[in-house]
Formats: sequence, C-alpha cells, structure tokens
Amino acid sequence: MAAEQFIPPSVPRPRLQAVHDWNDEQWTYRAELYERIIARPASPTATLTTSPDLPSIWWRAVRAVLSDIAQVATDRFSVHHPFLDRAMPQFLGTPIDTTPPSWSTAHGDFHWANLCAPELHVFDWEGWGLAPTGYDAAVLHSHSLLIPSVATCVRRELEDVLNTPEGRYAELAVITQLLHSTTHGDNLELAQPLRRRAEWLLGRPVPRPGK
Repeated sequence: MAAEQFIPPSVPRPRLQAVHDWNDEQWTYRAELYERIIARPASPTATLTTSPDLPSIWWRAVRAVLSDIAQVATDRFSVHHPFLDRAMPQFLGTPIDTTPPSWSTAHGDFHWANLCAPELHVFDWEGWGLAPTGYDAAVLHSHSLLIPSVATCVRRELEDVLNTPEGRYAELAVITQLLHSTTHGDNLELAQPLRRRAEWLLGRPVPRPGK
C-alpha cells in the first residue's frame, strides 16, 4: 500500500508521479517515480553529527506532521510486537514491560536524513504503518543523542509526545531496535548514548555486550 493513497496531503513529501510493475519467473518488482524535491536533508546521515539551524516554524511543521500521520487509519505495521517481546528483555534487561500502552500510525523512519530543513519535506515512506504511540518522535530523539544540545531541543519541542508513558515506551522500543542493529555492525557510535538514555528511563543498569 503506497503512502500516497493514505497519508494526508497536508504532510509535505514528494508526490508519486508514476508506478511501473513487472515480474520475472521468481520475483515481482515495482518502480515508483516521485517528483524532484530541491530541498536538502537536515543531515546526510540518519544520526545527527552536527547541529542544524532549525527555525521555530520547522518544529511547528514537525509537530503538525506527526499529528497528521498518527491519525491515519491502517492495518499495516511498521513495528512488530513479537520482536519487541524478544528483544526488549535482551537489550534492556528485566523487569521490562514489553506491551505498548497504545499504537498509532508512524512514518517509521523519522530520522534526520529523511527530513529536509529549513523547509520540511519528509522522504522514504516505504516503512510506514502502526507503531507504539510516539515512535517517530522517539526515532528522531535517539538519532540526536550524539549532539546533546539537539537531543535536549527534541525533548523540549516534542515534550507533549515524549514526556508521557507512551513516549517513554516508544523511546525504549527505538533504543532496543538500534541496540539490536549494533549486533550487525550498524549504529555503533550510538551504543553508549543509547544505553545511558535507557538507564535514565528505567532507573537501573542495562546489559552490556559480553556480560
């Protein structure tokens, strides 16, 4: 299901221009052509390494986008609960409640390389679907942890989402996913900041590799 059919037009994003499907003896393929956007991503990488200049209007647009996406009705999933049931105790230790307080529709990959600035456009919609409420805000925060001033800004600008039981759970879910990715050699620079943030949220130590 293409996001173009479901995400409201108020969400700034490249518009789908054409679709071409084809298949061979084994695979089915789809090519999608989107309009060209001149605006540049806020960061060349998902994880922020420098502090961008983000005007207050940009943050207002982000809050509006998150609200609009969350209200989309869908039975498509971006995050799968069975994975969280397995992985949260592994990476966060126990006791841990693995049940999300609620679910809402999310972009699913709401990091800095998918957000343009200073004019907001949102790229990469292939992973949208249901996720723990607050998931997109938590993704943005976790990918900001290398720049503490920006992480603080994210928490302040999105406090109505993050500073709630739902937001706390969403952060722990995102931290779990990113710590899991480090076992495959990805996001290694985030491992320590993620564990420190998890320990702050949980009020206790979390497991370290090999211990």
